[in-house]
Order: sequence, then C-alpha cells, then structure tokens
Amino acid sequence: MRTEHWGRSLAAAAGVAALVAGVAGCTAQPPNAQGGDGKRRSLVHIEIPRAPSGTGTRGATPTPRPRSAAVLARGDSGLQVRELQARLRQVDWLFDGPTGTYDDLTENAVKGFQGKRGLPPTGEVDPVTWQRLVTMTHRPGKWELYLMGGQPAAAPDPRCLTGRVLCISKGSRTLRWMIDGQTLSTMAVRFGTQYTPTREGVFRIYWKSRHHVSTLYDAPMPYAMFFSGGEAVHYSYDFAARGYAGGSHGCVNVRDETAIAALFAQVRTGDKVVVSW
Repeated sequence: MRTEHWGRSLAAAAGVAALVAGVAGCTAQPPNAQGGDGKRRSLVHIEIPRAPSGTGTRGATPTPRPRSAAVLARGDSGLQVRELQARLRQVDWLFDGPTGTYDDLTENAVKGFQGKRGLPPTGEVDPVTWQRLVTMTHRPGKWELYLMGGQPAAAPDPRCLTGRVLCISKGSRTLRWMIDGQTLSTMAVRFGTQYTPTREGVFRIYWKSRHHVSTLYDAPMPYAMFFSGGEAVHYSYDFAARGYAGGSHGCVNVRDETAIAALFAQVRTGDKVVVSW
C-alpha cells in the first residue's frame, strides 16, 4: 500500500568548515509568533479492499501488515492517501491539502471522523472506516485531488523545470523534489514567521548535516540541507507535533520524517533550491 533514500582536497574541506562555522541554523518558534509528477495521466479510482468476511478464509493468503487491519495509516503516501484527504475535506474533517502524505493532520481528521461515528478512534483507516467515509462522500475529481490548502495546486515555478531542484512553494506550502521537470515526491512544509521570514529566490544546497543541532537555539535539525546562510530544509519535531500552529526562524520545516529521510538520501550538494510564492 505504500508507494510512496564530496570528497575534495583538504583546502576545500577547510573552506567548507569555515563556512559551516558561521551557520547557526533555525528552529521552531512558539505558536503565538506571527506568522505531480509532470506526466499527463488519467486518474482512476482505486478501490481499497474490504476486510474478509465469514469464516471461509483458511485458504486465503493474507497480506502481512505490521499494524492491525489498517489499510492506510500515518507515514503512507500516494494517490489513495490523496483520495482519503479529498473525501475528508468533503465532510469538513480536513482543511489542508490534499498533499498525498498521511501526516498528523490527516491522522487527527480520521480520529475525529471515527469518534463521531462510534468507531474506534485509531487514526488509521481500516476497511470499516473507509466504507463509512465512501458512503458519505462522492468520488473526488482531479480538481479535488490536487487542491492545496484550499487552492488549486499551481504549476511549478518555471525555474524548477530543469535539473535537480527542491521546488518550494509558500503559496501551497509544499516542497516538490523535481528532476528535469518531473516531480518525484511532494511533502507539506511550513516556513519562517513574520519577523523571521524564509528567503525567496534561487539557491544551492551547500551543506548537508544529518544530525544537525542549531547553535543559536540548541535545538535539533535532523536531515538539514542548508541553502542560504543558516536557512535549511530540515525535519521539525515541532511541526510534526503541532502542525501549522508554530513557525521557524527562517528554515523550511518538513513534518514527515520518512519522506525527508528519503529526500536527504537523494539530494546532492550543489542541487538547486527555488523558494517562491
């Protein structure tokens, strides 16, 4: 179900170290701070299988699952997650996205939907939860599947269409990992607050730090990919826990640790970063 990871001379290394010494990094601010793929294809509805019924299942080969009987759960990504999010929006349980990533907002929306209907509020979509949601909603079209924060997902910035690019949109609060115009992955992001805004423009990844800790705020910045001074794309525990209630000191926060771990493994020093509206 889941579809959706430089060696130079000593003189060059010393130069990088000197640059890094000036990088303080950023981290989350408290909540009171102010603040796909380029190929054309036809979208087809994907049916999520019902749970087996009756007792005549002895000869069946079950699909192994680490989590109960869930068919969708936090950490999953892809078109089925996008459809789930679109349907949750139809019944006013979700207001962000769809993003195609089963994040904390999606989990909380599922819990709310389940609890309201007397189902165990696990936050995971089992066959019963899915069928209940389907009966209350209509099949989402392309417009609904690719909404972002209530607005249609815009085409990527033209500067993102060549080469290896982290294409970051403040308008849709998304990061697209693109190579030669093709979107390989998309994830939800948040930005700096009113007083510490994330810079816009075209940059390059100049340093990667897997276990980085901010020297200014003494806060962890896992999977940090620095692109402008102390500003980096990195995983944020605060974003994962509180969503858009907070903000950063200029960094681009990612809430999906699995997604950014895979992105960190693919991105190279020198890859382009485009931050725009």
